[in-house]
Parts: sequence; structure tokens; C-alpha cells
Amino acid sequence: MQVFIFALLVATVAAGSLPAYKKEPEITITSQSDVRNLDGSSQWSFAGSDGTTRDESQAQKQLPGYDKEVTSGNTNQGNTYYTSPEGQKITLSWVADEKGFQPKGDHLPTPPPIPEEIARVLPTLPKLAESY
Repeated sequence: MQVFIFALLVATVAAGSLPAYKKEPEITITSQSDVRNLDGSSQWSFAGSDGTTRDESQAQKQLPGYDKEVTSGNTNQGNTYYTSPEGQKITLSWVADEKGFQPKGDHLPTPPPIPEEIARVLPTLPKLAESY
């Protein structure tokens, strides 16, 4: 009987130290728009009750091809805003075109600065290449 009471006491203490389940608030769509045009362009936007927003547009663009060939491609651009799990406000904008995907945002990592020694040499490189 003492073993049973001891086991019950241990189980009660262990259960009391478990974190309580916290249900996250339900996120609903507060607005959404999707417009598709006959010329291939489109606009799309979304907003959620948690403050998350996103908008994107797409257009067809004539791109230079090989020889006299002309090709079409998509260009996309957009923005998104949300709060990270750590509480940081994230704003991201991007363009995707013939130059590739180009994101911009304060939260994105940036390359380290070019060392001064290398920065001084860079302007002389084209002159060196001509001498070969």
C-alpha cells in the first residue's frame, strides 16, 4: 500500500511539472484577391488576422533570345510581412526576372565588407588583363 501511495505521489508531482497545453489562436483570412488577365499578367494579395500580408504581381516580358529569336518570360515582384516565432517583424520584398531571384530585407544576411587591401587592387585588374 505504501508503494502505491508513493507512486501516486510521484505521478502527481510529475504531472504538476508538465507544461500546460496552450492552444494557439486561430488565424483567419481577412482579405484575399486574385486577378488574372488575358495578357498573362496577374495580381495576388492575401492578409491574415495575425498581421501576415503578402502581395505579388506577375507580367509577361519580351526577352532577347539567340540570333533573331525573341522569347517571353515571366517577371514577378512582391512583398510579404509577418512576425517570426521570435517576435521579430519581417518585411521581405523580391523581384524575379531574367537576372534571377533578388530578395531584399533587413533580416537577410549580408556579405562581409571587402578587405581594404583587395579593394585597392580591384581597379588595377582590368589594366593587368589588357597587358596579357
